[in-house]
Amino acid sequence: MASDLMPSVAFGATFTFVNKCQYTVWPGVLANAGSPRLDSTGFELPQDSTRSFTAPTGWSGRFWGRTGCTFPSSGPGSCRTGDCGSGETECNGSGAAPPATLAEFTLGGGLDFYDVSLVDGYNLPMIVEASGGSGMCASTGCVTDLNRVCPAELRVKGGEACTSACEAFGSPEYCCSGAFNSPAACRPSVYSQMFKTVCPRSYSYAYDDPTSTFTCSAADYTITFCPSMPSQKSSKEPTPTATTTGSGATITDASQSGSDPNMGGSSFGVTGSVAGSGSQEMMGDGSWLAGLAIGNSPRLSCGTHFLYLNFLFLGFAALSL
Repeated sequence: MASDLMPSVAFGATFTFVNKCQYTVWPGVLANAGSPRLDSTGFELPQDSTRSFTAPTGWSGRFWGRTGCTFPSSGPGSCRTGDCGSGETECNGSGAAPPATLAEFTLGGGLDFYDVSLVDGYNLPMIVEASGGSGMCASTGCVTDLNRVCPAELRVKGGEACTSACEAFGSPEYCCSGAFNSPAACRPSVYSQMFKTVCPRSYSYAYDDPTSTFTCSAADYTITFCPSMPSQKSSKEPTPTATTTGSGATITDASQSGSDPNMGGSSFGVTGSVAGSGSQEMMGDGSWLAGLAIGNSPRLSCGTHFLYLNFLFLGFAALSL
């Protein structure tokens, strides 16, 4: 029969994008080399809407949200943040210009790997939630609006995004390049630790793997922009220790999507060690921050002590609003 001659495709996961922002978001999609293109490489996602794509087993790539986009019929368009440079809604194989909050996936067949990365900076809140899978399957991301507490030297686009120290200063020490291109040599900076404090489950710098990469088996994934309400499932999950590393779109009304207190907000209850920080332990009460503030980090100078304390003051003040 004709159906017997059709190639078999193993579908690995369905990705559902949810926009709970008070504005339109234009998600971008970039498949890694060797991975097939999904149903779209970029699309418009109005407020309170969703869109879903199916990806095959073995697919790997990244998603992000573009903001402030205009795509006139008369010529090329652009986005204020997360622009992929294509000049149109579809990104056509181009990635996000920093700064942009990234959701990264590898669908491994037996085990999926995923994370939310702030290594290239931050432009809007995002969480990833797994459903229907087995294993740890923890939620991850950054619920807090980092733009409200971004240090002045990292603030770009009139405060619409917060760039990384690597992008801002270009130093190998911040970029984990050159002589610093190893986990032992590239330690958390005052800036990456700021990001980690507010968004404990997100990648804050290149070698932040132990607390930032998550796994799940045979799951579907929801990527929510500007999440607001905690979900019961994710709020009960502990922060795990991570291991190393079609088609058919639909538009519907957005359903409730959750967030985890360990991904930002008023709770900083994360137990574990800060990746690359040696003996500095992040306790459930956040007491490792006091060590940073009084100079126990080798990366902090007198000037950055003040910067860090100022950041914490502004951060907790903003989060309490």
